[in-house]
Amino acid sequence: MRTPPLSNTEPTWLAIVRLLRWHKPEGRLILMIPALWAVFLAASGKPPLPLVGTIVLGTLATSAAGCVVNDLWDRDIDPQVERTRERPLASRALSVKVGLVVATVAMGCAAVLAFYLNALTFWLCVAAVPVILLYPGAKRVFPVPQLVLSIAWGFAVLISWSAVTRNLSLPTWVLWGATVLWTLGFDTVYAMSDREDDRRIGVNSSALFFGKYAPVAIGIFFFGTVILLGWLGLILQLHLIFWICLAFATVGWVWQCIRLGQKDLPNSSYGEMFRQNVWIGFILLSGMIAGSF
Repeated sequence: MRTPPLSNTEPTWLAIVRLLRWHKPEGRLILMIPALWAVFLAASGKPPLPLVGTIVLGTLATSAAGCVVNDLWDRDIDPQVERTRERPLASRALSVKVGLVVATVAMGCAAVLAFYLNALTFWLCVAAVPVILLYPGAKRVFPVPQLVLSIAWGFAVLISWSAVTRNLSLPTWVLWGATVLWTLGFDTVYAMSDREDDRRIGVNSSALFFGKYAPVAIGIFFFGTVILLGWLGLILQLHLIFWICLAFATVGWVWQCIRLGQKDLPNSSYGEMFRQNVWIGFILLSGMIAGSF
């Protein structure tokens, strides 16, 4: 495949904004949500504001680095996929050198923030780095690469919870499990839009792995998320508002599973359902905060 020339029609700063996906905030917010779940639940709804700020900035820096690393891995694959062909590294609007510099700066920012956290949390941040760096390669060798992404997402829970309590307890791992299952669910939905391109190129995804049973698998992942969040609510003795918000989230996931079972669903629907999970996540966060008092 011929490499397209570097584009000169877009300012470099704007191409970097697109590289970091800052023009698509839902992808940044959906990583921030489990981190905020953890920090508020671990602190019984009242975490120190400086710590919340550190967590928010840390997730932004980490997700930025992850986006760039992903695009560096996939710069020769993305031009063959309808959804990703206009990404700056795929379209050659930015060079690999610029991508490496941006990734290094983002990881550096995350590292600086990690030094403000306790020792356990710091080493959890370090442990997350190989998962973030290797996830994009998982689609080449592992049949369910979304599981690797889900584990990376789960580190947001471990890092944020331990930043408050300096330990990992049963509620931490229950929330971690819920986050892993939720991420498997919404990212399998997202992967369904790329099935034909992924099959043609020869890369793996959970949407291809589960095939026609993908909607069933997504339903199981979301069901498991509800069960674990319900268990967490019992352990932490969260109040009525949490259960109301969990009920709203459950209705949203059930509706998505019903839609996924429809034939000839347009590709745009998968991105729409992915964005709906951002709202579901914030509804749950509201219930966790209000239900902690």
